[in-house]
Amino acid sequence: MGYELGLDRARAGPGPARPLIVRPRPGPARDEARFFEARPGKIRTVNINREVRSGTVDGPKTLPPIPAPPPLPENHRAELEATHLVAMPQGDYIELHRKRHGYRHDHFEKKRKKEAREVHKRSAMAQKAIGIKGKIYAKKRYAEKALMKKTLAMHDESTTRRKVDDKVHDGALPAYLLDRDETTRAKVLSNTIKQKRKEKAGKWDVPLPKVRPVAEEEMFRVIRSGKRKSKQWKRMVSKVTFVGPAFTRKPPKYERFIRPAALRFTKAHVTHPELKCTFNLDIIGVKKNPNGSMYTSLGVVTKGTIIEVNVSELGLVTPAGKVVWGKYAQVTNNPENDGCINAVLLV
Repeated sequence: MGYELGLDRARAGPGPARPLIVRPRPGPARDEARFFEARPGKIRTVNINREVRSGTVDGPKTLPPIPAPPPLPENHRAELEATHLVAMPQGDYIELHRKRHGYRHDHFEKKRKKEAREVHKRSAMAQKAIGIKGKIYAKKRYAEKALMKKTLAMHDESTTRRKVDDKVHDGALPAYLLDRDETTRAKVLSNTIKQKRKEKAGKWDVPLPKVRPVAEEEMFRVIRSGKRKSKQWKRMVSKVTFVGPAFTRKPPKYERFIRPAALRFTKAHVTHPELKCTFNLDIIGVKKNPNGSMYTSLGVVTKGTIIEVNVSELGLVTPAGKVVWGKYAQVTNNPENDGCINAVLLV
């Protein structure tokens, strides 16, 4: 790099020459640095390695050498890193702003909503993608779901070797002992007033207050119909059902819910908790299925269902001397697996 010595022409005039102005001149460095000496109306080049031989210039005849810049401190690199000028990429200005000022007040709410919408976007993408793009995307989604199911299965409780934790009710008999007559302790109960109050209030202390919900795929099986088996509006009930004695099927063409005759039950093994006896009683109707009103109207009997049974054989009477015909009982087993309905009378 060279240097230029010049005098401001606006300030030049008659009289003694003004001091030299030193300014850098762009361009590559040369072996011999040259300067311009300014006088009123005259500029000439001089060599700074020799004395200035002509002209009247105040000050020394030779220019002093340019001093070297001071050395950088040892912790110069650490200072730059601390100010995020070296270590941090230039594009992370958002991260730097968050470190200094924090997040927006609605940042996490917007993030939560965006994640909630993501499943819908992925579903729409899976439905719209066609051709090779759709095949690749479907294969990717299949692999993700398989991995997720595998992970859930690893952490899920194993039900095959787990001991059954259902509490066995006192006095309940297994199916192979139900034929024996053990009514020696049978007696007429005198708490019918209390039962009437419970019926009016609609509150009962049931043996199973909580039951496992049954999924729709487990409850129904899709039946294909039509000439090409393309219609899928029919459903077959895969659980035990109860239908009344006057039940008549709809024409098969219009029957939406098919209740197989092999899974229709009319009797239940009802255990009286106070008498310690089990009776084989007729079912009058399904009062409430815990899985929903649709299953109640269809007469589906699952674990925890409240059924109404005919207790005229028990000899229960009201204070007025009338015979009690029907009482409620709760199903305590899985009838579709056991082949029979076991229930506990609600007293």
